[in-house]
Amino acid sequence: MKLVRYGAAGREKPGLIDANGRLRSLARKIKDITPDMLAPGGLAKLRKIKPDSLPPVPGKPRLGVPLTGITKIVCVGLNYSDHAKEAGVPVPPEPVLFMKAITSLNGPNDKVKLPRGSQKGDWEVELGIVIGRKAQYVSEDGALKYVAGFCVVNDVSEREYQLERAGQWVKGKSCDTFCPVGPWLVTTDEVKDPQNLKMWLKVNGQMRQNGSTATMIFGVKHLVSYISRFITLMPGDVIPTGTPPGVGLGIKPSPIFLKAGDVMELGIDGLGSQRQVVVA
Repeated sequence: MKLVRYGAAGREKPGLIDANGRLRSLARKIKDITPDMLAPGGLAKLRKIKPDSLPPVPGKPRLGVPLTGITKIVCVGLNYSDHAKEAGVPVPPEPVLFMKAITSLNGPNDKVKLPRGSQKGDWEVELGIVIGRKAQYVSEDGALKYVAGFCVVNDVSEREYQLERAGQWVKGKSCDTFCPVGPWLVTTDEVKDPQNLKMWLKVNGQMRQNGSTATMIFGVKHLVSYISRFITLMPGDVIPTGTPPGVGLGIKPSPIFLKAGDVMELGIDGLGSQRQVVVA
């Protein structure tokens, strides 16, 4: 299933995308796409609904974050071998973890706002894991049982805040609007191999990132198992899993950073695409 939430910010309604790519409303069936709906029992109930029985949604409404009730955004840094090389840092022996504040959540096509004084805004297309069951000390072999689905995430960053202002990365990652998610939450049954997904990102029409989840250092199963040793993962939690090369910071000989008026477009095979206009 491809689950979505559509409508004005703060008043989104639940929906799904049918086999023909048409948005249909789930509003008469469920109140919202909540963590409870992402549990195995909730997804089983949703799968029993015939998409053709749902009313189509007219026009092209705004799409919001495809789930509500997110309690944590646990990110993985330097998780692509080619991106680590680009950054000039050694491949980490264990996953590098950091957090994005939930106030950074943003619809997939909403504007991205650079914070006051920002000079080094950057882009990162990432595969997002969405947790469907409470996960504590789970095995790698059984890790996918705890995953409800996957989505596209743009891990927008402010590199000066992240790398030059002392302390941890979180303040360069958590500015308002810095975590566009969606357009859809795609359940695991529709993603044959999360380690073989093409991903891309353009800025102002120019391809900047063109990679694949095949070059992830630590795969989805390992990440869910590893993170669950340190942090209890709850239904609805999102794990952005790192980015391939091509970020603005890594452009040689001179880095390129976001400015007002820039347009980011990004996507992952089977998971949809996003488009954001950057504003000051």
